[in-house]
Amino acid sequence: MGKARAAQDGMHHPWLLCIHNIPPRPPYLRAKVARRLAALGAMPVKNSVYVLPDTAPHRDALVWLAQEIEQGGGKAYVCRATFDGLDGGGLSDADIRRLFTEAREADYRSLAGEFQPLVEGLTAPSSADDAAVQQARQWCTQLKARYEAVLALDFFGAQGRGAVEGLLSALDGWLEEQAQGVRPGPGTLDVADYAGRVWATRPGVHVDRIACSWLIRRFIDAGATVMFDPDNAPEGAILFDMVGGDFTHEGPLCTFEVLLRRFGLGADKALAMLGQVVHDIDLDERAPVRPESAGVLALLNGICLGSDDDRRRVENGGRLLDMLYEHFRHAGSA
Repeated sequence: MGKARAAQDGMHHPWLLCIHNIPPRPPYLRAKVARRLAALGAMPVKNSVYVLPDTAPHRDALVWLAQEIEQGGGKAYVCRATFDGLDGGGLSDADIRRLFTEAREADYRSLAGEFQPLVEGLTAPSSADDAAVQQARQWCTQLKARYEAVLALDFFGAQGRGAVEGLLSALDGWLEEQAQGVRPGPGTLDVADYAGRVWATRPGVHVDRIACSWLIRRFIDAGATVMFDPDNAPEGAILFDMVGGDFTHEGPLCTFEVLLRRFGLGADKALAMLGQVVHDIDLDERAPVRPESAGVLALLNGICLGSDDDRRRVENGGRLLDMLYEHFRHAGSA
């Protein structure tokens, strides 16, 4: 395998080329290489010739990829290059930069075209119902994640970035205005009326019941008693996350989200983001909105596998949720 070598004439070579020849077998190798090059943002200039800006991370990634290609029976070379277009028909450095910016412009246009009608179709924040707010949060999270993925490959600052940032700003502003409008009022419960109460839910707690137990004790009543045997709960106990409960799933909302709404806690951005994680795990595991959801699910699964004691599960899960809440508090203020 050829290795990149520094130019001896003092000229600046701003590009890295990866030139490869991949055999038909093993059949997965060609697809694997194509995925890796796409993930790096490499642009094809000819068949089996790909270019990237010359940076240390790109050099490391391409050298590793070339080694994998050779281990799979192919040939690969990584070298520095410049494009001077001296023969009149060749590519110049400006042409190569244009390949990258045009690709990212297309990505930004695609994002803007997909999300602009959604943003323009939002109702006034003051009149939005819970389903509309949840949907707007999902759009905002999805757009941010996809925008950041494109931005990571936008090496030369494509102008289309501004349109997507404008949509993100509009979504953030809409959610901010809606959250500021959440105030205790008719239909919003007063936590003072729930002091010293007994809460009960079914045994074998997992994400929603663990999260609700944590929310009750941290934000509704620090002295609350939480039971996991509703059949033996005292008269007047508040039943949650169970059929016929006082607080349980409503429409698209899990019980944790219902508690946030009923007690007027949705203005806390960190709690709202935590609610999205609980919703993802409890209701939309296959299509999560938040990137943290899969990791939180794995940790909660570990907590539940480690003990059949519901109190222990809630105690350990509460520590996890305390840390996740702090993470979202700081992320929301960044």
